[in-house]
Amino acid sequence: MHQSINCNNSTRLMNKFTKSLLKLKAGFRKPNSANVLAFSDNMPPVWTPRAYKNLANEGYKKNVIAYRAINLISRGIAAVPLKLFSFGTALTSGEHIVASLLDHPNSDQTRSEFLETLTCHLLMSGNAYIYLHYEDDVFPITMHLLRPDRVKIKADKMGKVTEYDYGQNRQIPSYSTKFKRKQVLHLKFFNPLDDFYGLSPIEAAAIAIDQYNAVSSHNLSLLQNGGRPSGCLILKNKEFMTEQQKQALRASIKKSYEGALNAGKTMVLEGDFEWKEMGLSPKDLDFVTGKTFSAREISQAFGVPPMLVGVPGDATFSNYREARYHLWEDTILPLLDYVLSQLNEALIDTGDRNNLVISYNEDEIYALSLKRDSVWKRISEAEFLTTNEKRQALGFGPIDGGDSLGKMPD
Repeated sequence: MHQSINCNNSTRLMNKFTKSLLKLKAGFRKPNSANVLAFSDNMPPVWTPRAYKNLANEGYKKNVIAYRAINLISRGIAAVPLKLFSFGTALTSGEHIVASLLDHPNSDQTRSEFLETLTCHLLMSGNAYIYLHYEDDVFPITMHLLRPDRVKIKADKMGKVTEYDYGQNRQIPSYSTKFKRKQVLHLKFFNPLDDFYGLSPIEAAAIAIDQYNAVSSHNLSLLQNGGRPSGCLILKNKEFMTEQQKQALRASIKKSYEGALNAGKTMVLEGDFEWKEMGLSPKDLDFVTGKTFSAREISQAFGVPPMLVGVPGDATFSNYREARYHLWEDTILPLLDYVLSQLNEALIDTGDRNNLVISYNEDEIYALSLKRDSVWKRISEAEFLTTNEKRQALGFGPIDGGDSLGKMPD
């Protein structure tokens, strides 16, 4: 009986110990601070945590594909000359306060710097916040960008945004500044699981970015290790080495064979030793193909043709000019139109929206010349149009003798 009780107690202790180990193991699986893809025999892959600082660090600072894609889009938008039009006529800075605001958003940034930073915030966090400083209740006099990770949205019980808290440390309320809803223009991408914060393209491409960064880190580590994967020395005889002998052997191998400067050296082993590689070689893992595939996924998440970010072997477009045109037509212009719709909503008074609009002239965008050349060719070859009809379609005035059918005069 006594033995049975001890046996039961031992079983309960063992079960309790096993449950504790399982809880401990489960706790280690949570991706709290990992920043690259990690492989393990007993652990699932650990991905970049979905936080702005991590996404910006891993997806922009450390990933050349995402960095290039974000800069292509943001600098493209920054290069578009935005203007305030009144009944089709562009107004200058002195003619309207909004025209002045577009040319000089604030004392620290030019128009292009403002638009580039705004676009980068959108692409890296899925959110962009513009603080509108009003001198009266009609038009703001300056616009300032707020860093997305420092903004906290507050809403009422009905889910309506009431104010924005902004500060360098959102955990310390005394250091935060509260802005009313009217003072902040919030631009965001669609997020199916959040009513207030947008979804970043970097977050959608996080797995591909982790894979790309992991391959790059592995290749660098392999290069620094002399181009050899890790391995082990096997002692064939039955004698055991002391811990001191093991440490001395490790130090000798590290000094003589590790590092890029020691690459290619022949390993000479005394005694009955055998070198055995641990793990697969880069050829077996096909890292180059995997890295190219990850680069394509990253560029697709941003809507950038892979050819433009330097991915080799891409034959989707016949030439670089065509790929650049599709970048503008499919990605840059739709994003720019979204930004302009938000600016028009915030900066133009309701009573002036019939005659005032913030827009741009497509003819001033060099990347769209492919489209203009195509339109010009179609119109010039249209035999059913008169010369003046063709000139009108292209934005030119009529000429004498241009009302008859035929080719355009030289």
